[in-house]
Amino acid sequence: SEGVIDDPSFFAYIAAADLEDDWTDPVTWAKANPGLGVTVKVDYLASEVERAKASPAYQNAFRRLHLNQWTSQESRFLDMSAWDACGTKPLPDLTGRPCFAGLDLASTTDLAALVLMFPPKRDGEPYWVLPRFYIPKENMIERVRRDRVPYDVWVRSGLIVATEGNVIDYQAIRADLGELGRRHRLQEIAFDPWNATQFATQLEDDGYVMVQFRQGLASMSGPTKELLRLVLSEEIAHAGHPVLRWMADNLAVRQDPAGNIKPDMAKSTQRID
Repeated sequence: SEGVIDDPSFFAYIAAADLEDDWTDPVTWAKANPGLGVTVKVDYLASEVERAKASPAYQNAFRRLHLNQWTSQESRFLDMSAWDACGTKPLPDLTGRPCFAGLDLASTTDLAALVLMFPPKRDGEPYWVLPRFYIPKENMIERVRRDRVPYDVWVRSGLIVATEGNVIDYQAIRADLGELGRRHRLQEIAFDPWNATQFATQLEDDGYVMVQFRQGLASMSGPTKELLRLVLSEEIAHAGHPVLRWMADNLAVRQDPAGNIKPDMAKSTQRID
């Protein structure tokens, strides 16, 4: 009745690389491919690795198909080794510096994100990234169990702000913005007008310059490609923020026939705010 058949004559053997293994190392290939050199040729895997190095979008496919590794999404947009290379520098004192903000309110029961980006003041300096994230306190534990994501640990570590109630308290974000606005020279706040028009009006009343930024291919393609360029050239610095890294690792994109791209929630299995 449970659909279970007890068959001692059936033997299952799964060879797979561990998540921390170096996917470019032939030792890892052998670990996941017992028939390496016979049924799977070394030269073939070497060529596939070079393809995955050149195209982050193919990296997850290689790891799933040839190393039996679970991955965050079907096709990766960002090479996480390149992302991690941008996280080695601690954030400097950014007091008084001009910056631009992106505000993603998502739904009232989900994560919200406020990310500040500080342009370089001199040649050789990166764009500094300062992220803030918010989650409703009352449904957080349920989301930890459902999503298997350590939101509660991140809240205790000060990486996410848990607002009171079972929906995100926008006034907590407003108060946070007030503190950030006093500390930094906040030039503009970009926001998606789909579900934030009323809140944007309140922020305009507070004196902020609000810029509508819709989520279509026409508006998202240029910035998405620029993000990839900044990461690959290490011209962006995020100090290794764990929540931001988790979202970067989740990021998959959609591309139209003309080559325009945008982040795609349907292909990204977790949050990419």
